[in-house]
Amino acid sequence: MKPGKYDTPYKVRFQGTELDVLHKLTWAMAEAFGLDCRIGAYQGIRPLTLYDWDLDCLEAVVYCALRDPDRHHITSKTELEALARLDARLRKLRPGD
Repeated sequence: MKPGKYDTPYKVRFQGTELDVLHKLTWAMAEAFGLDCRIGAYQGIRPLTLYDWDLDCLEAVVYCALRDPDRHHITSKTELEALARLDARLRKLRPGD
C-alpha cells in the first residue's frame, strides 16, 4: 500500500527483546501489506517508518500475543514484559485515537 499525502508517517525503533519478540510474531502479520517482511528484515539500526495501517496491524498482533502467549510462542517472562512495553509504546504513538 502506498501512503497518500495526508498519511502520517511514524518513525519507530525496535531493539533488544522487543525486536526479538516482533521477529517471532511476523507469522501473524502475513496479510499486512508486506509488514511481515519489513519487520523480519529489520535489524533495529535505524528507525522504521510506519503508517496507520502498520500500527493497526502491530497493535492487533501484540494484543493477541499478550492474551494468548503460548499460542504465539512467547516463552519467557522477559518476552512478555517486552510485549507489554511494546503495547504501551504503540498506543502512545497515536494519542488522538
